[in-house]
Amino acid sequence: MWLAASIGSALFAGLTAILAKCGIRKTDSDIATAIRTIVVLAFSWVMVFIVGSADKITEIPPRSLLFLILSGAATGASWICYFKALSIGDVNKVVPIDKSSTVLSVLLAIVLFHETEHLAVKLISTVLLGVGIILMVEKKKSDQKASGNTYILYAIGSAVFAALTSILAKVGITGVESNLGTAIRTIVVLVMAWLLVLIKKKAPELKHLDKKELGFIGLSGIATGASWLCYYYAIQNGIVSVVVPIDKMSLLVTVIFSYLAFHERLSKKALVGLVLMLAGTLAMAVFS
Repeated sequence: MWLAASIGSALFAGLTAILAKCGIRKTDSDIATAIRTIVVLAFSWVMVFIVGSADKITEIPPRSLLFLILSGAATGASWICYFKALSIGDVNKVVPIDKSSTVLSVLLAIVLFHETEHLAVKLISTVLLGVGIILMVEKKKSDQKASGNTYILYAIGSAVFAALTSILAKVGITGVESNLGTAIRTIVVLVMAWLLVLIKKKAPELKHLDKKELGFIGLSGIATGASWLCYYYAIQNGIVSVVVPIDKMSLLVTVIFSYLAFHERLSKKALVGLVLMLAGTLAMAVFS
């Protein structure tokens, strides 16, 4: 089941990137992040009440609660960087850098959680993932010289915080119903997102939101909520060093839809990189 959940997480995460890109063409990325977090929070708590785990919130150990909060903070930081990168960079270039968090997550899981079964396969697969990511990252071709390669810095920040999210969440969600853990983390993300909007004094922009983009932002929030529920179920019940690479293959879904929606094509070098990433991920899944 945790493998199936990992695949579900990847599918929904892939849709998230495309829907989010559609929602931030005119809308500020910080505003979009704050709005979609409301949708994710609502989605998460609906699932909590459906499975009937709301009354268990008082039973969560302080250590688990601390790590869930830290995981939420890391997620919030990752989101802020990620959607800023998406707003100034091409989807096909931002997403591969963001997915480099896979390499760091796998290595941390091996060291911290002693996930050393089939270690040689995991290490070789991690190398394939790393090389694939490098091949997929290309210089952004844009008429807006002001943005330059700034998107790379934001995408790297997104990757680092995303890797920390997986590790912190694994510790925090131990012994906690996965839907409840996801909902608690989302509260932290929501607070961070709206604080950023208020600090940057962007709240007045809420009055001028494009209704069509608002719809895409809402849909991206639903896709994110579905992805998170699958992901944290898989993290709780599965092997982190296998779950994370499968989840990150949302890249394949993103590449397909970015071609269909935005006509963003992969170069031959980037295509080779994608194949290497797929090979590394499949190897880990097969030997899990």
